[in-house]
Amino acid sequence: MPNGRESIFFQQIGGMILVMEHDIQDYFFDLNGYIVLKNAVDPQHLRELNEAFDSFPQDLAYEGWWGNCQRLDNNKHAGLEMQNIVEGGEPFERLIDHPSWVNSVHKYCGEEGSYVDGLFIDECFASVRRTGGFFPFHSGGYQGALRGAYHYANGQFRCGQCNILLALTDVGAGDGGTLVIPGSHKSNFVHPTLTGSWDDQVKRGHNNIPGAVEVHLKAGDAILFVDGICHGASARTNPGERRVVIYRYGVSWGNTRNGFRYSDELLARVTPAQRKILQPIPVRKPEMATAGV
Repeated sequence: MPNGRESIFFQQIGGMILVMEHDIQDYFFDLNGYIVLKNAVDPQHLRELNEAFDSFPQDLAYEGWWGNCQRLDNNKHAGLEMQNIVEGGEPFERLIDHPSWVNSVHKYCGEEGSYVDGLFIDECFASVRRTGGFFPFHSGGYQGALRGAYHYANGQFRCGQCNILLALTDVGAGDGGTLVIPGSHKSNFVHPTLTGSWDDQVKRGHNNIPGAVEVHLKAGDAILFVDGICHGASARTNPGERRVVIYRYGVSWGNTRNGFRYSDELLARVTPAQRKILQPIPVRKPEMATAGV
């Protein structure tokens, strides 16, 4: 039912009239491809997440393992990235279905109301970026992969993937903030200054890209964005660290990008709702059959 922020409108398709609801968040997500969630996690949870970051082994080599987490930096310029971070402790488990965003990502990329309704986590990692670190622009609507594409039709969001980037430290000017080009998730053309290969992007740099917006956050804020928006991160020029956690959500039938498998201990420990996101399609084995089936 409407909550005071929602608008109800009617659309006739053939002989059927659909009733659709949307609010101001949906409007700007559709328009820009991203929204900012202020104070997404509370101060206590924020402290616990930062304490967990403090426990990361500082001398862990690339592709080294820390329990069931692995250092797997996606781009050598971006800094340390600890993948499969949901295995990094209870504060990260709480993020699986966090109330600040789980209903929104379900609405945008969980194929809501369909026979495959539900979410899964494509990738989740912790990122520590120090002075000099950056991430080149990538994605955009032009020739984008269906996995991350923006889609809305017949009154339903059907995005391929939506990301939550949660700031654990303040991210302002000079801190290596996330860069987005609003509306680029719907673009039919490549950005004229972003042509060429990934290596070309790295060499060219990431500053002074026409139309780009740097999103500044306070610790505890989050960005929710469709993966198909053209995005990257500016260079960190300040001393210290930028700490963020990124959870990428997709529809239930998807599979993890990097092939990680969750431990039995984690799957046994989390709530049924969280387990359904981590393992939306349970493994089917002969020994699991019951009598009479």
